[in-house]
This record gives sequence, C-alpha cells and structure tokens, in this order.
Amino acid sequence: MANLISVAKILNFHGIKGEVKLGYTKGKEEQLKHLAVVYAKKASDCVELTIESVRFHKGYAIVKFKEINSINEVMELKGAIIYAGKDVVSGELKEDEYLTSDLKGLEVFDTEGLRLGVVTGVSENGATDLLSVRIRDDSVHLVPFVKELVPLVDIENKKIVINNIDGLIPKLG
Repeated sequence: MANLISVAKILNFHGIKGEVKLGYTKGKEEQLKHLAVVYAKKASDCVELTIESVRFHKGYAIVKFKEINSINEVMELKGAIIYAGKDVVSGELKEDEYLTSDLKGLEVFDTEGLRLGVVTGVSENGATDLLSVRIRDDSVHLVPFVKELVPLVDIENKKIVINNIDGLIPKLG
C-alpha cells in the first residue's frame, strides 16, 4: 500500500447492475475519469478493480467496475476505500498541488532560513488546507496552506518555506 493513495470511498450501490456510488474529493473529477485500475481495501482485504465507466450525479461518482455485476457484490465492498497508484495520481496534479503524503515529514523553514519544525499532517477547515507543524517544544501549530504564507514547497529537497508572520509559529531560542 506504500505506493497507493486513497482517491475515493464506496458508499453504496447505484441501480441493480453493479454500479457503485463513490464519495471523492470535489474538483478531482478528471482524475477519476482517467483511472483504469484501482484497488478496493476493506479491513485486511484488497481487491484489484478495473473501471469500465465513470459518470457524475448529484455530487457523487457513479462507477461501473468490470468485476462487479450485482448489488450483492457491491454490498461486500460497501465502505471500502479506493486506492490508485501514486504515480498515476501524481501525474494528474496541477501546478502547486501536492499529495498529502508528500508533505508529511517535510522540514519547515522561515524566509530567513531558520528551521522552525516539521510537517506532521495536513487537514482542512472548509476554506483551505492546513499544515500541522510540530516545533522543537513539541507543540503543533496550524499554517494555512496558501501561497501568501507558503511561498515555496520543495518536495525533492524535503522542505517548505513559510512567511512566518507574527503569531503564526513562535521562534524558539
């Protein structure tokens, strides 16, 4: 699962011919349309699935998998998380889009080069994504992941530069 990334979740069946209703991140419709093979993981079971068709209806993706042809087969996978190859998903990213898994562990510096901490996670508050940055005293500070505050993300060199405005992250002496 190390080279896989979650892209959706099987919520329920749609119709009687084995179509599934997927929940997914809004704005990622093109990404879903271009996937050919995905993996459904529920508990410790992981099943490879081939996508036959994808359409969108009322905020959900309606997907037909080659291997699923009935409601009963859908119900066995209800609640499963759908994963795609990280290399496939990465190829669909736009400029200034990053995989959450690629941001975790990056070192955080201010614009003067002072090391502030490390990214421990990414969450969202509805308006924007938030970087969780753990600093030397083990406290965690949330940094809105917007260009004005995070002018540089360098995945290759494992670092992020932030514009550390007053009150964002304390500079420890």
